[in-house]
Amino acid sequence: MVTIHTPLSKHPLQFNMALFKAIAAVSLNGVIGKNGDLPWRIPGELKWFKKITMGHIIVMGRKTWDSLPCALPGRENWILSRSSFDPKNARVFNTFQEIEKEADARTVFIIGGGEIYSSFLPRCNELFLTEVQQIVENGDAFFPKYKKEFEIREKIVTENEFILRRWVRK
Repeated sequence: MVTIHTPLSKHPLQFNMALFKAIAAVSLNGVIGKNGDLPWRIPGELKWFKKITMGHIIVMGRKTWDSLPCALPGRENWILSRSSFDPKNARVFNTFQEIEKEADARTVFIIGGGEIYSSFLPRCNELFLTEVQQIVENGDAFFPKYKKEFEIREKIVTENEFILRRWVRK
């Protein structure tokens, strides 16, 4: 709930706003995808993704949707796409404004791909970023620059293959 006090009103205006967060696994050189897929398979990292996003709305682009075997269970799967199609167990939106309106005051996780992250990052207040401890050659999808706008708030887990950190907007 956001409250706005205006000089001409005796009563503050109140309205709900979605809480946007992004979650991604990123290589040491910023790669998030290669040939339409994740460039790694790290079961421990996927468990954290599931734990953090469970019960929330997840928003992805059409290419990310196409890379999944099915809708991710336990979450509302929303797809931002310029094309119209009717996916099973997911909803399609054509604009960010439609997503924002429909989400109301709920938590929304942006899960990719690169263009979707770039579009939504200015609206995100938190990032859950898994730093995959490898360099990926010939990646074709990248996470946008974020370090000037966000700071590390907590290290959630450290494993041999990855470090998961929560970043918050400065």
